[in-house]
Formats: sequence, structure tokens, C-alpha cells
Amino acid sequence: MKYIEVKIKTSKGGIDPVIATLMNIGINDAMIDDPDEILAMIASPGPSEWYDESQIPDVSMIEPAVTVFFSDDEEGHGRANDVRQAIENLAKSASEGFYGIDADLGELSVSAKVEDDVLWRDKWKEYFKPTKLSNTIVVKPTWCEYEPSEGDNVIEIDPGMAFGTGTHETTMLCIRMIEKYMQDEFKVLDVGSGSGILSIAAAKLGASDVLGIDIDEDAVRVSNENYELNKVSDKAKAIIGDLTVGVDYKADIVVANLLADIVMRLSKDVTRHLGEKGIFITSGILTEKSEAVENCMKECGFEIVERTELGEWCSLVAVNTVI
Repeated sequence: MKYIEVKIKTSKGGIDPVIATLMNIGINDAMIDDPDEILAMIASPGPSEWYDESQIPDVSMIEPAVTVFFSDDEEGHGRANDVRQAIENLAKSASEGFYGIDADLGELSVSAKVEDDVLWRDKWKEYFKPTKLSNTIVVKPTWCEYEPSEGDNVIEIDPGMAFGTGTHETTMLCIRMIEKYMQDEFKVLDVGSGSGILSIAAAKLGASDVLGIDIDEDAVRVSNENYELNKVSDKAKAIIGDLTVGVDYKADIVVANLLADIVMRLSKDVTRHLGEKGIFITSGILTEKSEAVENCMKECGFEIVERTELGEWCSLVAVNTVI
């Protein structure tokens, strides 16, 4: 079986705009080449960073880039073309000063090649190691051994090529806020559930019932498989849906790891799913867009109670004031 590798060359400052652009067309997972992150990891390794020093590349040889993968079929080639068009639009916006007069997003060139997935199936696993996402939540691949410490809640996941490992900053932010605000027997609505990692975290942290919603049929299938794998399928299930349209579900917490524009769209409806003082946890928001999201949420009846940043990303926690 073959797959399409689409590589976008950019700059250090262009990585986050490229990722945001991809997320805006429904691509939430990518391989990122960022020399600054490698240097930071070497300088200040934390407990969540597992790596083999012999595998660390020569940083001087790394060019900032973002790479995504698609199946080698009609749909995959269509998605590759979507990426080309989106990056062309990004380059146009950058040239018009949208990111600042002096912003350097690099060459923003897009190249694509077809590879045999035998090479990828094992290669990508080298980069996915057990990672501590919060005080208690650890995500690990199914093929890797991990000896949990006291108090660890371990999530096992085998994302394959299609879905993320859960180690992106936006996922970490959401999980940390779920951990902070969760109470036993809470009901949770996970909008844009993807691989299901946020739903699994909620279930392991005490939720009595979790509903995941995703517009992608494969994401829903993978979510439900991961619920089974992590023994939370008695509490969690995923269904196909476009945000919360047509969904009848009342929750104590709604969590949405989505782009800023989609969070603002969702904010107009999400109070319907929350009781008074219900909690809305969001991430996927670039810091420069957080003010617009905050203003929108306030207009929709939310009180912002916490704002947290990690890298270029922001998480907002809000309480529903609509009775």
C-alpha cells in the first residue's frame, strides 16, 4: 500500500501559521520539523520528554517544515491539492501583511511524493514515546512498555497514519483543564473528538458519561476503538455530527479542541448543552486570535475564568451564565 507525503517548507515563525492553515481545512495532525524545539528539549529535558540521544539529528541540518500524509487514492490526491491551495492562500495573506509587515513565513513551497507505507508504518513509531500530558495523564503507544507511577492515568493509543498521538500543545492544554475542572459523575461533551483522547481522559478522570462528536466517519470509528482499548466504552461513545447540530445532550463540561473560528461558531450554540455554571473548555486557538474568541464567548453568555498559553496556542475556560 502506498501513501502521499506532502511537505511544506516554511520558517521557524511560519510553523504555527502553517499548522493553523491545515487545521482550517480539517487536517489536525502533522509531522513538524522545528530545530528550536529540539534545542529546547536538549537544553531543558522534562519528565515528559523521552528520547534516544543517538537518534537526535544535527540541528544545523534541519529546515523548518510541516509534513502531512494521505492515502494514495483519489481522495488522498484531492486532499493534497487542498493543501496546495490553502498554502497558496496563506502565502498571499502573508504578502499582504496579514501576519505583520516584517513577518517571515519562509518560502511556503509545497512538494508531494508517493511512498510505500511499509517504510512509514515502522518509521513514524520512532517518534511516538510515552508522554506525560498533565499531572496524572500519560499517553503511550500500544507497542511501548511503560511502568506507571503512583497516580498515573495511562491512555493507550495506536493512531496509525490518520490520527494524532495526542502530544500536540492544544491537546495538552485541554487535558490539563479537564483534569483541573473535572468532578466525579460529570457528563462531558467532546466536540471534534478526533482519536478520542480527550474523551478517554475525561472518563479516566471521573466522568460518568462522555459523548464524542466528529464529522469524520473514520475519526468516529477510531474513537470508539480507542474507547474499547482503554476500557472506557461503558462510559464513552462517539457519533458522527457537524459540531452540535441536531445533538440532544446536556453536559457539565463541553470540550472543544478546534480552531478559533470554529470555536466562535460553536459558542453560539453550546450554552444549549450546558446548565448554569456549566464549563466550556476550548483550545486550538492561536494566541493572536484569543481576544476575538473571548469577546465572542462573552457575547454568547460565558464568563472567562481561565486563560492558559503553551507555545503559540491558547486555551480558554469559561462558565455558562445563561439560565
